[in-house]
Amino acid sequence: MLSSIHLLQPHLLSLLRIVSSLVLFSYGTQKILHFPAAASVPPMGSLSWIAGLIELTLGFVVVIGFQTRIAAFVLSGLMAFAYFIGHAGKSFYPAQNGGVAAILFCFVFLYLVAAGAGPLSIDGLMKRDRAAA
Repeated sequence: MLSSIHLLQPHLLSLLRIVSSLVLFSYGTQKILHFPAAASVPPMGSLSWIAGLIELTLGFVVVIGFQTRIAAFVLSGLMAFAYFIGHAGKSFYPAQNGGVAAILFCFVFLYLVAAGAGPLSIDGLMKRDRAAA
């Protein structure tokens, strides 16, 4: 049974990349495109707005799996920065300071830096093309 689960690992990596980056992408669409509607949106040019622009653009890049390691590295740093700027000062405990999502995103994207995009990606397609040539 474990060997058959092991065969799913590359596809589950792709699924982790797609789902986590889609969720982060939705934060960017909310801040920049105002969809879905939020109670408040950051003013253009503010630190939160710039973070939203990065979430929107690099979130999409990671969803499609293009230059995933570089984009995930930047997103991991962005989420670490968001945690320490916006959450850590409120409380030591992430469940109390509202920083659970930022920490999880930080480490998921850090894992993607090491693991890559997986087979269901533009990076994976380019890797297969190079191997075939």
